[in-house]
Amino acid sequence: MTATISAADVKALREKTGAGMMDCKSALSEAGGDAAKAEEILRVKMGNKLGKLAGRETSEGTIGSYIHATGKVGVMVQVECNTDFVAKNDDFIAFAKEIAMHIAASPQTLYVSEDEVPQELKDQEASVFEQQAADKPENIRPKIVEGMLKKWLGEIVLLNQEHVNPDKHDGKTIEQLRGDLSSKTGENVVIKRFTRYVVGE
Repeated sequence: MTATISAADVKALREKTGAGMMDCKSALSEAGGDAAKAEEILRVKMGNKLGKLAGRETSEGTIGSYIHATGKVGVMVQVECNTDFVAKNDDFIAFAKEIAMHIAASPQTLYVSEDEVPQELKDQEASVFEQQAADKPENIRPKIVEGMLKKWLGEIVLLNQEHVNPDKHDGKTIEQLRGDLSSKTGENVVIKRFTRYVVGE
């Protein structure tokens, strides 16, 4: 007997996964109306599309914000996706808020990705690290400088950082959390920019 798939079932699955309506209907039919199984089917299918997501234009999204309890630190972060449907998804909105909260607690964060860090600044830091490693054996100096550079980038680049709430997010980096959400929604999720406000600065 074929399970009856209602519009409400399709809508609920679509809200949870961000997948297209026809994909949701097809997955529910395949799963015999079992929502959990249908979600699993969609995740497998979306996984195959993941590599193609990065090139898709992000023209929708949300502004996430967080104001610290003291009222002296606030953050706004712009997170984008491909469709208005996912932009209104609870997981997507929660992600933007979690990122804003992380930035509020990470004053050293200056850039979203490594690509945004000016080459001149990277060269400048590398030069300082080379001088600091000058007393080390010559053959291991490049590795030492590379390690110091990586650590420094981890401090100032948002995507490289582990979320400030490691228990809640299993010690994942912001990039890993972004990738998880992209996989779950089937869309290209991009943290576009952020602004941190501090009273007295």
